[in-house]
Amino acid sequence: MPSEPTYGHKIATSRYIFIIELTQFCNITKNVDMKTILITGASGGIGEAIATKLAERKHDLLLVARSAEKLKDKCAALSSKYGIKARFIAIDLASPDAASLVFEETQRLGIQIDILINNAGVGSGGEFSKLNLRSELDLLQLNISSLVALTHYFLPQMRGRRSGTVINVASLASFIPIPYMATYAASKAFVRSFTQALTQECEPYGIHILLFSPGLTKSNFNKAAGIENDIAIALNADYNNSSSQTPEEVANEMLTALDNGKHAMVSGKLNRLAANLTALVPDSFIARSFAKMYRKRSGR
Repeated sequence: MPSEPTYGHKIATSRYIFIIELTQFCNITKNVDMKTILITGASGGIGEAIATKLAERKHDLLLVARSAEKLKDKCAALSSKYGIKARFIAIDLASPDAASLVFEETQRLGIQIDILINNAGVGSGGEFSKLNLRSELDLLQLNISSLVALTHYFLPQMRGRRSGTVINVASLASFIPIPYMATYAASKAFVRSFTQALTQECEPYGIHILLFSPGLTKSNFNKAAGIENDIAIALNADYNNSSSQTPEEVANEMLTALDNGKHAMVSGKLNRLAANLTALVPDSFIARSFAKMYRKRSGR
């Protein structure tokens, strides 16, 4: 491979195309204090907002998502504006082998990941038995398996350096069982439990673990989940009529939590109140109430 590779390097997997952008968009003098931060789900929404905020802080970035064109444009813009080194890997983390390919490519290129932000995720909504099974299994692969795999790949290196940070993005949905959003809520409950346990395992090695749980955020989430319709209204997840935050607001809260050394944070005052209240109410009551609300709003 030439010393100054250009855009176009591709690796074909069984189902997906893997692309990494290696072009430097501006002349950069490498600062040894710069941290390389890997962000999944970085082509839009919360992930894109986080990337922008971190670029403002002069961190080098490795962005991971499916859309090569969006990532290429984002990396070019961030590199040009903030004088950082921004690279990307375009790959679908719903593929079982995607996490290993991402890790292998960072090793091949000698990129040290100081902060891993597992932000990629997808939702779904509706009656579980009527949902597409392949889509639900892909949701579990993306929300759970790839998150676990990436964490497992990068933790040993952080442990060896006795430094590093992992931020796992869960959801307000992780605190409760949600009928008609059963798979998504359960996947985020896993992330919450897994990350809380990992926090204690990593404490002796100087690795900071942060569980970050946003609530409803104005992004492409509902569209990607197929619930930008009456289902969103029935789930009280309609952007127009429900309390929500912008991706930028969520990103600011995440970085504040990171700066303050927090191990867990729910984004948004109302969301924090709701999360605290769930601890006082039995899950069975919450699930029954959600189910009744959904059926009433959807006319069932």
